[in-house]
Amino acid sequence: MAAVTGIHAAGGVVCRESPAGLQICLVHRPRHDDWSLPKGKLLDRETPLAAAVREVGEETGLRAAPVVSLSSVRYLSRGVPKVVDFWAMRVVGSVGFTPGPEVDQIRWATLAEARSLLTYPHDAEVLDRYAQLPPLAGAVVLVRHAAAGERGSWPGPDAARPLDAEGTAQAAALCHTLGLFAPERLVSAPARRCVQTLAPLAAALDLTVEVDTAFAEDAFAEEAGTGAAADAAPAAADHTAADHTATAVAVAASRLRACSAARSTVVCSQGAVVPPVLAALAGAGTADRYQTPKGGAWLLSFGTGGALVAPPEQLALPPGRI
Repeated sequence: MAAVTGIHAAGGVVCRESPAGLQICLVHRPRHDDWSLPKGKLLDRETPLAAAVREVGEETGLRAAPVVSLSSVRYLSRGVPKVVDFWAMRVVGSVGFTPGPEVDQIRWATLAEARSLLTYPHDAEVLDRYAQLPPLAGAVVLVRHAAAGERGSWPGPDAARPLDAEGTAQAAALCHTLGLFAPERLVSAPARRCVQTLAPLAAALDLTVEVDTAFAEDAFAEEAGTGAAADAAPAAADHTAADHTATAVAVAASRLRACSAARSTVVCSQGAVVPPVLAALAGAGTADRYQTPKGGAWLLSFGTGGALVAPPEQLALPPGRI
């Protein structure tokens, strides 16, 4: 994420289903006597995503989980450049709204009503972006496992290789970011280091980590086409490996689409899996653009038809994490 000159803020288009149809939450600020989308400035060392969830909670009393990025808007605020990152969010809970000096009213409105109520063009622009999205299904966060040392440094089976000290710290740090999505399911490749990466989140949410072999890298090219058959017939082995990998990618991509049936799912996989599967789901670019560091994560926002409604979004993690 590039550095922002001026004011950096974040907020949400918070949605709920009602008998009247889809409704959007707006906030009224008495100091300006305006209606706007809930948003606010980032705290020191805070990511935009974390700020968006926090600000929505502080201004509305709602606990809301991001579903898809709506990108940023830029404008001048009293002559100072301001950038606001927005996400479409779903309501997952509420502590109740308490009027205060910053926000004294909230209002649920249909898209058309909200569009006419919003005071500022930049908020209306964000709402228009949301209105152009196809119907949303669920959000899936795809994580590469945290640090686990080098493959050759572990004397036992590679699948049993655990997180090292750095990886344990990464998993703990990831817990907050992944928790912002209020996941209902946690799914992992069988490797011990993948399951351990989700362990702090599982404990925090009282969820079980489900194991799915479709997200294991031993089905991918890094492992395919090796052994005596490959030595005897390299060309045939290469062809077999490519077919094997294509099948593995298709299966993993299909599993991720299936995960979107839940409103929010976190999946932990491995380095040979994440890039080609993201490229296949995005339908554009090569796997190289999705190379992911250990402990890195991507937001996948699916529509009801099973396709992505936005390109995969690499999540920013808190500065200074191990």
